[in-house]
Amino acid sequence: MADPVTLSTLVGEPWDDYGLIDSGHGLKLERYGDYCFIRPEAQALWSPALDDWAAHGAFVPGSDEDGGGRWTYEKPVPQGGWPLSWGEVTFQASCTPFRHLGFFPDMAPVWGWMREKLAPVDTPQVMNLFGYTGVGTLALSHAGQGGVASLTHVDASKKSVAQARANAALSGMTERPIRWIIDDAGKFVAREVRRGKRYDGILLDPPKYGRGPDGEIWRLEEDLPRLIAECRQLLDKDSRCLFLTVYAVRMSALAIGAMLAEHLGDLPGRIECGELTVREEARGRLLPTAIWARWSQD
Repeated sequence: MADPVTLSTLVGEPWDDYGLIDSGHGLKLERYGDYCFIRPEAQALWSPALDDWAAHGAFVPGSDEDGGGRWTYEKPVPQGGWPLSWGEVTFQASCTPFRHLGFFPDMAPVWGWMREKLAPVDTPQVMNLFGYTGVGTLALSHAGQGGVASLTHVDASKKSVAQARANAALSGMTERPIRWIIDDAGKFVAREVRRGKRYDGILLDPPKYGRGPDGEIWRLEEDLPRLIAECRQLLDKDSRCLFLTVYAVRMSALAIGAMLAEHLGDLPGRIECGELTVREEARGRLLPTAIWARWSQD
């Protein structure tokens, strides 16, 4: 049986191609390679540490609550994107209409943690649900004893999977064992259960709301418990980890931790939950970005 749920904080540190420079007054200043951007951040309730926020561009949110808005630019920015790296992975960053830049830098400590948990396994079987542009998939492809894992990347968006394949090519990783699946996450996991598949590790980064390729509706609060229950059937006593992140919802880390305990508590190991954060370079403050829950065994 897994140990009782424990609460902790996971901290994303700056790296060469990304850093949270400063935050405050509901905004954050970040560097993405050679370019700096200002984006809204509701949780930055404090005052900035720096007086001058020189940036190449800023995202101005719209009046709706669905993440709409537009980018404005003070200096030239490559509209076709520019390459960034994390470890062995090279990928394309760009100013998307969805206020982010084509990947989620605060997920870096998640990728590192999963690689650590999967390190003892020879060619681990790993699934990345809601895999988006594939940066996490490519990072986890280097897990395992020999630095080669077998990945299953699942996303409902053809455009996102195409970008993920392009990032794999940019990283020189087209020959790695990666299945690129365009499908509804729930339907795909249910089929994997019927096929009797198993995984050593599962990463889930579900949206609050989404649509599958055939019009399937995803609502986080309604559909997440069922998806976790299905994922449990893809894990066994030899599996290593499952990591769930949740963004942009009024939900507690303790709540999703308790949900994992209900469905995965019969497995050996431990269940943890907490906040995902990024450390500021200016003052070292921790900016919370998401909540998470995870199961693992040593």
